[in-house]
Amino acid sequence: MDLPNRASVVIVGGGIVGCSLAYHLTLRGCTDVVLLERKQLTCGTTWHAAGLVGQLRATYNLTRLAQYTTNLYASLEQETGQATGFRQTGSIAVATNQARFEELKRGASMAKCFGLEVQTLTPPEISSLWPGVRIDDLVGGVYLPKDGRTNPIDTTQALAKGAKSRGARIFENCAAQEILIENGKAVGVRTEFGEIRADMVVNCAGMWAHELGAKAGTTVPLHAAEHFYIVTEPMEGLHSNMPVLRDPDGCAYFKEDAGKLLVGWFEPVAKPWGMKGIPQSFCFDSLPDDLEHIEPLLTAAMHRTPALEKTGINLFFNGPESFTPDDRYLLGETPEVRNLFVAAGFNSIGIQSAGGAGKVLADWMLDGHPPMDLWDVDIRRAMPFQRNRSYLRDRTVETLGLLYAMHWPFRQPETARGVRRSILHDRLAAHGACFGEVAGWERPNWYAPPGVKPEYEYSYGRQNWFDYSAAEHNAVRNAVGLFDQSSFAKFVVQGPDAEKVLNHICANNMAVPVGKVVYTQWLNERGGIEADLTVTREATDRFLVVTAAATQTRDFAWLQRQIPADARAMATDLGASMAVLGLMGPRSRELLQRLSDADFSNEAFPFGTSQVIDLGYARVRASRITYVGELGWELYVPVECAPGVFDALMREGEPLGLRLAGYHALNSLRMEKGYRHWGHDISDEDTPLQAGLGFAVSWKKPEGFLGREALLKQKEAGVTRKLLQFALHDASALLYHNEPIWRNGEIVGRISSGMFGHALGKSLGMGYVELGAFAGSDADLIAATYEIEVAGVKVPATASLAGFYDPQSVRVKGL
Repeated sequence: MDLPNRASVVIVGGGIVGCSLAYHLTLRGCTDVVLLERKQLTCGTTWHAAGLVGQLRATYNLTRLAQYTTNLYASLEQETGQATGFRQTGSIAVATNQARFEELKRGASMAKCFGLEVQTLTPPEISSLWPGVRIDDLVGGVYLPKDGRTNPIDTTQALAKGAKSRGARIFENCAAQEILIENGKAVGVRTEFGEIRADMVVNCAGMWAHELGAKAGTTVPLHAAEHFYIVTEPMEGLHSNMPVLRDPDGCAYFKEDAGKLLVGWFEPVAKPWGMKGIPQSFCFDSLPDDLEHIEPLLTAAMHRTPALEKTGINLFFNGPESFTPDDRYLLGETPEVRNLFVAAGFNSIGIQSAGGAGKVLADWMLDGHPPMDLWDVDIRRAMPFQRNRSYLRDRTVETLGLLYAMHWPFRQPETARGVRRSILHDRLAAHGACFGEVAGWERPNWYAPPGVKPEYEYSYGRQNWFDYSAAEHNAVRNAVGLFDQSSFAKFVVQGPDAEKVLNHICANNMAVPVGKVVYTQWLNERGGIEADLTVTREATDRFLVVTAAATQTRDFAWLQRQIPADARAMATDLGASMAVLGLMGPRSRELLQRLSDADFSNEAFPFGTSQVIDLGYARVRASRITYVGELGWELYVPVECAPGVFDALMREGEPLGLRLAGYHALNSLRMEKGYRHWGHDISDEDTPLQAGLGFAVSWKKPEGFLGREALLKQKEAGVTRKLLQFALHDASALLYHNEPIWRNGEIVGRISSGMFGHALGKSLGMGYVELGAFAGSDADLIAATYEIEVAGVKVPATASLAGFYDPQSVRVKGL
């Protein structure tokens, strides 16, 4: 085999995603691309995909990528001369109950933010579009006319042909044995035919991506599962322009296929496959039939399409596909190894994702940064423990079925739980904690009173924990609440150059006295917010950085990569070495005073400062800061001392009205105050000026900071959108995310996060609004007529630039 010894980019994997990446790299002018496929193009998973091309995804940017994929496939045949089989036949999703119908209607409302054509259907309208479907038990549905379907093999070949026409080289029957790593960077690939050196390497190896990534010391958490579909004998009444039919309550999808009916499933309890690794010999292979496993769902499919009962089955197919722990694919540069990128784990939506994923990854590689906020699929969200095969196997049992399960607000995974636990976990459980999971951490979301099971009862309305969380919320507002925030990610930056390094990374000023806590953002060169966190100066040469649990891997990788090689500074991830207790509320000072001889007065311990104090029998770092909008302290306690401190606080706090509070209360409290949440309200696409965080920017630092020039340009030109707070006039309507924001009868934005504000008695949300031609003042902006669309209904809302609760922060700083 005549392999080159060098290329700009080597792509490992010849499925539709790898070929899409090669296509888009060459489209950008990077033509020195080599793609290696261990057997033949599409032979792993792509070849047996159903070929569905939907456009509406869970978030704004993922929907944009799906829309791009649709447009690409529509033009690919004309460009390359290779038939793709792509047709826009539309899709229908049906609901058998009101809860599912609300989910579909909320999705339909969200689609309006993206400019997607969408229609809400009655059962008779469903029947007119899909003759033969049973509708007597349906309550409605949603129709997306521009959804499509394509032939996966032909579409992949078209992408490959387009890439080759611009210079890419594709080698089949050439397995990549190992990614070459030198000095923390990927420098090439070893194959059985020799080495290829490269500037960048991309792991697009599908089901094999986990193993290939592990050999390179990277975390690529995915696991294969068996995926079933059938193809019937020819069936009367079918025609080639029929929409794809999805019956999520029956876990099934239906697609006309050359006069036959293809029916596939996403069963609630899946069958993981390949626990000991995927055979290298696997090529256009299928797995053994398991009719017993799928029989209940086949029966349900016959109920939805009665003609299926009288039609023979021509093919019973079982093929493996790979799934990730959170059902979102893995994209981007690995945090462990520079110049090593990943595009894998597409959770059975690889065909509809491949076009957009290939485009944005090509942009990311060539420009040095993602072209949009891709946090939903960013591989830096993965935690090291997620490489564990037992964890992946157990989680995959659940994740396959979640594609069609109800996407309830606040839904928690049920499998592979208990990976990371606070030292206080058992104590919190004894007090009735109902735990949720974030980055493997078990965290108390709410507390059940005695006699009540700490279990979720999901709905789109007020769930069973609503009143319990309200009591926690109000205890923080009126007395004192205690949060276990031990899942915080905690890093130390130390060394003679620590201040200089952090002052370059942070938008705010780090040249502060010892004991000062600074709220700041880390920005990219475009002024976008890469992280939102606090930095505490513990000594002249030592700083404590505290950020969110979910962004631990991402933020630490960003921090490490911003420290110059010659700087006398180093960063250390403290992991779980400290427990964190948030003591918040107007009586928090009184409670701390009972357990410590420190002076907690406003004068001796002002807001934004930190001291090491005696508390109970422990030495504790107490930082006066808040994410709930009340007087309060975060207590950083050595893990071994945390149970004793917790017990003392609970004992002394009882007469003061102390109440344990969970993360749902934390969320409702921060929403009342208008505090932002990274990943929802702020991202690497949003700047501090757009987000109303200009107060946290130190413009006059002598040596500036990363992103300053971009911010200055934006400051001079003016922002084109602003983050506003909203309070609905109807307290029964609940906001979650992506609900359209209407201003004076026009959609101008979408809700980024929402929660009920118990102290205000209002349903709250926040979201960016486009200013467009709006030329008025801020007062005019918030005085406009606003409505938020919830499941197709427009609800009047009041807008504000500041949080609705204590906008002057008197309770935070003045008590």
